[in-house]
Amino acid sequence: MNFTHLHVHTHYSILDGMSKVGDLIDKCQRTGMHAIAITDHGNMYGIKEFMDKSDKANGKVKGKIKELQKALKDETDAAKRLEIEAEIEEAKSKIFKPIIGVEAYVARRSLYSKDKDFKSINPESGREQIVDASGHHLVLLAKNKRGYENLCKLVSTSWIDGNYYRPRIDKELLSKHSEGLIVCSACLGGEISQHIIAGNLDKAEESILWFKSVFGEDYYIEIQRHKTDKRSADQDVYQRQRQVNPHLLELAAKCGVKVIATNDVHFVEEEHAEAHERLICLSTGKMLSDENRMRYTKQEWLKTPEEMLAVFADVPEALENTQEIVDKVEMYSLDSGPLMPEFEIPADFGTEEEYRQKYTEKMLFDEFTQNEHGEVVMNEADALHKIELLGGYERLYRIKLEADYLAKLAIEGAKMRYKEDLDDAKMERITFELHIMKTMGFPGYFLIVQDFINAAREMGVSVGPGRGSAAGSVVAYCLKITDVDPLLYDLLFERFLNPDRISLPDIDIDFDDDGRAEVLRWVPDKYGKEKVAHIITYGTMATKSSIK
Repeated sequence: MNFTHLHVHTHYSILDGMSKVGDLIDKCQRTGMHAIAITDHGNMYGIKEFMDKSDKANGKVKGKIKELQKALKDETDAAKRLEIEAEIEEAKSKIFKPIIGVEAYVARRSLYSKDKDFKSINPESGREQIVDASGHHLVLLAKNKRGYENLCKLVSTSWIDGNYYRPRIDKELLSKHSEGLIVCSACLGGEISQHIIAGNLDKAEESILWFKSVFGEDYYIEIQRHKTDKRSADQDVYQRQRQVNPHLLELAAKCGVKVIATNDVHFVEEEHAEAHERLICLSTGKMLSDENRMRYTKQEWLKTPEEMLAVFADVPEALENTQEIVDKVEMYSLDSGPLMPEFEIPADFGTEEEYRQKYTEKMLFDEFTQNEHGEVVMNEADALHKIELLGGYERLYRIKLEADYLAKLAIEGAKMRYKEDLDDAKMERITFELHIMKTMGFPGYFLIVQDFINAAREMGVSVGPGRGSAAGSVVAYCLKITDVDPLLYDLLFERFLNPDRISLPDIDIDFDDDGRAEVLRWVPDKYGKEKVAHIITYGTMATKSSIK
């Protein structure tokens, strides 16, 4: 029996989920599940760790497949070829498939509606609620790379435009960005379940038909069963599920929508329920002894396929249908080259169009695949691969233009820094560094960094002298990115930028406390807020802080 968990919260559902990404993957593989979806509340914070750890988990299997494919290529015996092909297919079936998702909040009216005085009665609790606060839950899964891009757009918009108590989307936005998405109706907090609890079956059917009209065969009804006998656990959730599930099954059959079983996972092992209960107390600011605090059913662990079959023995198709979703999901990578805005180069220096007329592809090929002395240092296959990694010849014209302008600024800066001491040895070091920056595709990055550092100084903001490996770059010193002469202290450039380890170099910059906000305003104003991002920092609770 194939089953995959498609409604899972990691610890990136802050102070709500307790599952560590690596632990989820480990348990899945240990219990015969070769896929899992993570669907954190309103965010996709965990997806990079999720994809990276999935890749690592697949390392051995992919290595074995490569070995078998090589053996197949060399094998001439027909019977042995069939045997190897069978081994390859068996190995492929064990590749772990990560499914990127989110449990979104769908605004009951519009994501732009934010009226604290507009209230209604919550059908679940019977208490008055602000209609625009939060929203109906909905599980969204990326079926392919296009679906992932749409998920990113939906989640970003929910935080930027729709955030009111919760980051919200709405049906209009969902319809606009529906391509590549698989949608599941979610838990009791979902729209369909809420209509059923309120006794409005016609409205529930109308909602199902709307989702089906937008997502077709990629829309699924979700059922959950959290029957519990655990001490201090929520006993009401299962009663509401018993009320809702029969109607969900009837409406699914009536509307021609398939049903899936999920478990709303919040922790990995059954025994973690007690720790999770205390986490929820921290989240809600309640004492464990408070009778009126928020509670879970303590059934929210990552159950094995056998445990799920025991719960849903009467509807095994709801378990099997999860495999249908897994089969729909494509494998893709989130890795990409650096995505940066373009630095505006003065038109009188040159344009990309002028460079296309001035330089041939052969000239670019030679320049980017030889060393700074014009010597061939790689074979043709490696050279072509490098051109491809840099973005092809179209991209090379832009890099060449940026590199030439960067060289102009660096040499001008060198004359100011070293004056009459600018000798051949220093020029050789500068030429070498500029060549490495160019052939690794990073000149635009250095132009942007020196741009906002110079702007900060013009605004009167104090800028630090530079720290970390960037202090080993003479070019950075000449551009006034750093204020420490690396030649004076024999600092190594290779610690900062190394062609054998292609990654965007890290430049640590310190601005004074008062002026930092001015710089943070200036950068998006110049380059566009859609091209500037803040890096988030996560705080975790280790043993001492948890006990405290």
